[in-house]
Formats: sequence, C-alpha cells, structure tokens
Amino acid sequence: MLDHITVGAKGRGLHPAETNNRNLSFDFAKGILITLVVVGHLLQYCIYRGTEAFWLSPYFKSIYIFHMPLFMAISGYLSSGAIFRKSFNQGIGDRATQLLLPMLFWCVLIWTLKSAVSFPTESLTKGLLDLSTEVVGTYWFIWAAFISFFLIRLFTTFGRLSIWIIGLSAIVVALAPVTFSITPLLRYTYPFYCVGFLSAQSVGWQNSIIWRNKWISLGLLSISAFICFLWWGKDTYAYNNLVLIEDGKSFKQVFLMFAGSAAASAVAMQFMFQCWRIVYSTRMAHFVAVELGQGTLLLYLVQGAVFRLMDLINFGDVWDLTTRIAFASAVGVAIVVIAMAIRRVTRDLGYVSRIVVGAPPRPSLPKSQSVTNLAT
Repeated sequence: MLDHITVGAKGRGLHPAETNNRNLSFDFAKGILITLVVVGHLLQYCIYRGTEAFWLSPYFKSIYIFHMPLFMAISGYLSSGAIFRKSFNQGIGDRATQLLLPMLFWCVLIWTLKSAVSFPTESLTKGLLDLSTEVVGTYWFIWAAFISFFLIRLFTTFGRLSIWIIGLSAIVVALAPVTFSITPLLRYTYPFYCVGFLSAQSVGWQNSIIWRNKWISLGLLSISAFICFLWWGKDTYAYNNLVLIEDGKSFKQVFLMFAGSAAASAVAMQFMFQCWRIVYSTRMAHFVAVELGQGTLLLYLVQGAVFRLMDLINFGDVWDLTTRIAFASAVGVAIVVIAMAIRRVTRDLGYVSRIVVGAPPRPSLPKSQSVTNLAT
C-alpha cells in the first residue's frame, strides 16, 4: 500500500535502493490486490450477509488464501528504499504521518456518521468505546504494516546481523502465543513482510536458486497451493485460529494457513507479473496500475468506511441473491469512483491531502512514460 521505488541489492549486506525508477508491475499487482480486498468484503458484507457461509465459499477462500499475505510481502519488498534513505526518527515519523494520520481521520469520520444515526440512544462512554474499536480494528492492516515497518527499521540498526535478526523475528512473532486484539493478524502477516524485505536485499539468490528452474518451481508451488486450498476450512483463517498452536489440530491449521498462503502468494505474484507483461500497453492495465495500484491506501480507507457504515443497513428477507449481487456490484463501483474523486479533489490541497489521503498523490504519468523495468 506504500509508495515505492524499484529496489535492488548490492553485495551480501543490507543496502538501499539504487534507482528511483518506479516499477509499474508492482503497482499493477497492488491494483489487483486492492480490488480483491473490496471483492472479498463484498462477499462477506453483501452476498453472504447475515450468515457465516462466506468462510467456506470457494471465491472467498481463493481471495483470502493469499491477498493480505502477498500485500504485506510487497509492502516489505518496497519498503527497502524508505527504510534506508531516512534516519530512524524521520522514517518512523514519515510512515506514521502517511499511514496513521489518515487512518485516524477516517475512523473519526466513521464514528461521527454512526453516532449521528444512533444519537442519542448511546451514552458517551459507549460512543468513545466504539471509537477506540474503530481505530484499532477497522483498519488492522495499516497497523500491521506500520508495526512491521517499525520493527524492520529497528532491526536494520544491527548491521550485518540484521538479516539474521529479521529472519529470527519472523519466526518468534509468528509463534508468540499472543491473541490480544489484532495481534493474531499482525503475527500472521509480519513474516510475509520480512520475506518481502529480505528478498529485496538479495535479488541474486532468487535468480540463481529458485528461478533457475522457474516453471518447475511454479508447478510445485501451484500443486501445494491447490492442496492447501482443498484442505482450507473455517478454522484455517487467522481470524478464527488466532495463529495459536495449542495441540495437534491447531498446529495443522496454523501450518496449513502459512504454507497455503506462502505458496498461493508466490504463484499469484508471478501470474500477475506475467499478465502485466502481456497487457501493460492497454488502457485497462494502465488504469489498474496508476489509478488503483498507486491509490491503494485511499481505496483501503474508503472501502473500510463503506463497509463499516453498511452495518446501518438492514437487508431483510426481500434481499434475494440477485438483489445482493446487484447491490454488491453498485457498492464496488461506488467505492472506486469515490476514491478517485477524493484523490483528485484533495490533490492540491496540501495538509488536507495529507490528512485525508496520507500524502499528496503522485501526478499520473503519461502512458508513454509509464512502462518501467518489468519484474522477473
């Protein structure tokens, strides 16, 4: 979800990016992933609203098996430049301004609108408790991304030991028996952030080891992902198993979750790169990369607000499947249109843009200048 530059590596230590060329293949992947975030929530809050059937939906599983882990891995990969270009305090401060400030704005907006509807039926104490719930839970991925960035930036201060410390921290965080609030979701996604970041530091090993037999590797990963998908159940989601290992059964679910997410994420990433190579010159690809991929933070904020406010809508018995699908389609389109409108309106409004969007959005590049180095 973060603005990025194409990262590279030099030698065996940790190094900042050597180029400021933006790689639109990553934007294209992010654009697809944020679309899947919206679709997944449409399935949960519209199509399967009022039931728990979405946990077993093949469409829901197909999305949730990889979309947030891959999003976090991409964020880790692209964070390399931001981590090394700035001092510790400046880097953390800038990332907090970019992520937490707009998140607080949208949480207050959600709380205000919901309070206006329920006023004066709720007490002030209940209202403040609801606000704290919005701040912590509605945008959990932003908290996970910020905390992951903070930890990685902290660990990079240990010089050549950093790579080992970061790798060890991924295991420790994943296995830590902490289930308070959103910590299970952080423990689930943080290892993928670490993998993404470490991959950016040693691109050579990917070419020399894994991708030397690329199609064989992808075939094995695809088979693994498919097997995990077949075994995937309600208790395999981090929301339900809390990434907590208590016995053999819970170990199986947690292992299946991490293995399935890792395999599916690798396959999905390569699939999206291949798609980009084929369609990069089309208007649709440009729209996905520039309008969606470079606006993932705003889209995430807008869709979060829309789905939280949807709690105020009573679907009732008259909402049959056809009506739900039509309504879900309208909501999905509305989310994209609203986000694009906000982006354009706030683009030149300085602090308003920083508060609402996170940072002044990048100006769109001419199509002829959009194509940069393709990821391999």
